[in-house]
Amino acid sequence: MEILDREACYRVFQTHDARFDGRIFVGVTSTGIYCRPICPARTPKFENCRYFASAAAAQEAGFRPCLRCRPETAPELAFWRGSSNTVSRAMKLIAEGALDESEAGVEALAERLGVGGRQLRRLFQQHLGASPIAVAQTRRVLFAKHLIHDTRLPMTEVALSAGFGSVRRFNEIFRKMFGRPPSALRRARKGKRGGSPAAHTVGDAVTLRLSYRPPYDWPGMLDALGLRADKRLEWIEDGEWHRRIELDGKTGNVAVAHLPERHAVAVTIEFPDVRALPAIVARVKRVFDLGADIATIGSHLARDPRLAPLIAKRPGLRAPGDWDRETTGASLDSDAPPAWRPWHAYAAQHLRMANHG
Repeated sequence: MEILDREACYRVFQTHDARFDGRIFVGVTSTGIYCRPICPARTPKFENCRYFASAAAAQEAGFRPCLRCRPETAPELAFWRGSSNTVSRAMKLIAEGALDESEAGVEALAERLGVGGRQLRRLFQQHLGASPIAVAQTRRVLFAKHLIHDTRLPMTEVALSAGFGSVRRFNEIFRKMFGRPPSALRRARKGKRGGSPAAHTVGDAVTLRLSYRPPYDWPGMLDALGLRADKRLEWIEDGEWHRRIELDGKTGNVAVAHLPERHAVAVTIEFPDVRALPAIVARVKRVFDLGADIATIGSHLARDPRLAPLIAKRPGLRAPGDWDRETTGASLDSDAPPAWRPWHAYAAQHLRMANHG
């Protein structure tokens, strides 16, 4: 969906306001590129800017991702959660590779969700400003671009990891979007000063950097995960979280470390099938609650006198998600105090951590 308050959005991009990173994308008509608010490039002229609420909406409007600010690394803010449970469930399935590039795929996805294909398309336009196909393709392209920049995986494995049915289709989409083959993006990265990737493959492991919006109470998250951990599957060592994982009969490991100076986590994945990478990354984002707009949540809950001192003491405390089940800290649970809705999971987490010292 295109955002019509152009004056306010332009001020966000003039000031490179990080508070709106992941919330707004600007499409620059003079270059055909879309950017994040924190992009270091010179601010374009006002008349050349169009604003979008999602990367998918910007790409569906014909813009291609900026190579400098890298929209694929923007925090994935699920601000639409709670407004449509159907969209939330659909996004989870798309993130795990449930939607191919055909319209028939949308019908099959809608059937799994118990709605009609037309209704699903309408909900996506209403909440995300783009069709399910556009959202799925944007996720594939941006995930592939993330792998190209941050790993040394061969291009065939990048294509498989990102959910492309063939390397040929992968190359076609990248040529159409960037005017160059995928391998050229990696060569351009290597050619820059200090040109080694920010993250890399080590043996059979792949390491990716996933962003969040600060603040982030990393010790609080590790404490929360440690309290509930099944020691056979999860453990914390030297400030890093580790888990043994199993998907589709295959086993592997994942480790998550904090990169506070980058407002990100480093996720190292060892798994025999690269096609599982999107599903694993989606679960890591869920467990570590990387999509939360924690500043907004904290300001809402701090209106409660009981919670205000707890939030001041631990800003950035998040509600850890479940590895196996889709959970969200946003809900209209009628059992929660009205002042805590829809963020009662975060309120409960603050109280729980306070009780544990």
